[in-house]
Amino acid sequence: MIGRITGTLLEKTPPTVCVDVGGVGYEIDVPMSTLYDLPENGARVSLYTHLAVREDAHVLFGFLTAQERSAFRSLIKVTGIGARTALAVLSGMSVQDLASAITRQETGLLTRVPGIGKKTAERLLLELRGKMGADLDVDTARPSSGHDDILNALLSLGYSSSESQKALKALPEGVEVAEGIRQALKSLSR
Repeated sequence: MIGRITGTLLEKTPPTVCVDVGGVGYEIDVPMSTLYDLPENGARVSLYTHLAVREDAHVLFGFLTAQERSAFRSLIKVTGIGARTALAVLSGMSVQDLASAITRQETGLLTRVPGIGKKTAERLLLELRGKMGADLDVDTARPSSGHDDILNALLSLGYSSSESQKALKALPEGVEVAEGIRQALKSLSR
């Protein structure tokens, strides 16, 4: 098993990067979150990796953090979730957002990821409940239903989960839904 690769970043061709290690170029599939945080070509890079051995190919997946790799490994253990879908999930949301969605059992955040329908999201939540998020510092306090409504409104307007959560945190306690949406949109437009 190849657990970590350190070398020179040769090229980025989403969703693949090529890392030169001692004269050998390793093609590594990475989630978009990792791709965005990589340095420029020619820089030294170190990636945590997961090697998937299939009948027709050996595919190397890379991640900037051990937490991302751990989330990937948890996702591919879920029935019906392959490596490409797991990469899509990690490209669409942070590990923290994923753990939070699992802890809170929120299918809405997962169904925003391409390739994840309602049934797949429910299966993910069911199979990962208690297995993911316990080691992360996830706020398990359930937000008020008003905050849920505001969050769903922001997500349906196309804002990302992290943007929406940040706007929610800035709202005062007990704010009405309509007023909360207005204040959240105002803070997001800045």
